[in-house]
Amino acid sequence: MPGKPLLEFTDKGIYCARGDFYIDPWKPVDDAVITHAHADHAYFGHKNYLAHHLSREVMLHRLGDINLRTIEYGETVNKHGVQISLHPAGHVIGSAQIRVEYKGEVWVVSGDYKTEDDGISTPFEPVKCHHFISECTFGMPVYTWKPQSTIFADVNNWWQSNLQNGFATVIVGYSLGKAQRILQNLDLNIGKVYTHGVIENTNEALRRNGIMLNPTERITFDSSKEEVRKGIILAPPSSVGTPWMRKFAPYSFGYCSGWMSIRGAKRRRAADRGIVLSDHADWNGLISAIDATGCESVYLTHGYTASFSRYLNEIGFDAHEVHTLYGGEEDAPSQPPPEGEDAPSKSPPEGETSLVSRSVNASPSGGGWVGAGI
Repeated sequence: MPGKPLLEFTDKGIYCARGDFYIDPWKPVDDAVITHAHADHAYFGHKNYLAHHLSREVMLHRLGDINLRTIEYGETVNKHGVQISLHPAGHVIGSAQIRVEYKGEVWVVSGDYKTEDDGISTPFEPVKCHHFISECTFGMPVYTWKPQSTIFADVNNWWQSNLQNGFATVIVGYSLGKAQRILQNLDLNIGKVYTHGVIENTNEALRRNGIMLNPTERITFDSSKEEVRKGIILAPPSSVGTPWMRKFAPYSFGYCSGWMSIRGAKRRRAADRGIVLSDHADWNGLISAIDATGCESVYLTHGYTASFSRYLNEIGFDAHEVHTLYGGEEDAPSQPPPEGEDAPSKSPPEGETSLVSRSVNASPSGGGWVGAGI
């Protein structure tokens, strides 16, 4: 009889029975290892959390008073003989792949990742393993990203053109990851960067964590509309179509997402400009990352899991499709994919859709990751 796998997929999340901990669980558990602070991976309600130290302030900002231990990349925590370490995922600031080892058997959980160095997140590093649990958000050949330098040259030219033509510039991206990537690549010789409060709250949390971000100014009731219109406005998706955004009219509105490469996505977002910018690996990045692990088997958690697993099996990998609750920051396309392509698989099996109850005490005293392995 084959032994029980070191990691298994349960209705709470990815579970290590030998070490008695979960990775990115979506239901309340005692001990959770978190890949990054996006809401579909870092849920409220666990007793103890373990994450990378650059996720600390953002997780506390998003989840409140939780019992959180943070470690560096490459640092090892021992739990019941299982070795746990975090390794750069390149997705957003503080994102990590989780390496789990017991008696020579190695599993790696990717979380979300991208392979291009964005200049602000610690760049992705492939980790050798026997079994690799990977996302495949953009696991179709149609998704191939242009170099970041090309994208932001276009963005800065667009901003400059808007100024010359009397339009304010509004650029939309998720508050954690996309917003900071945009901020660090804008040409501040053109003007100042003004931020929606949701994005500025995240920026402030990252700055408390020691991240050096370009200067920004929060938009408040006292902000001068005319001064704001001379700069560029960095806003979250929730602001699209709201009175808050409309008060800066006339404006040109750009939406940053990998899904902007899909036909009609810009129209469905009512955007003037679709900016194809993703914090996930494209088709080539996924294949190169998986190949670099040297893994014997790969498990695909969210995205184009069915079609991508078929392709990987055709080229010689032992690939499997699994169902999780991951996918939510940029994983929902703004329209169905082109005809003939499979839709991303996000729905878990029946009975696995319950989210975390906020009635769970998130800050118990003692135990958990505090001092684990010491």
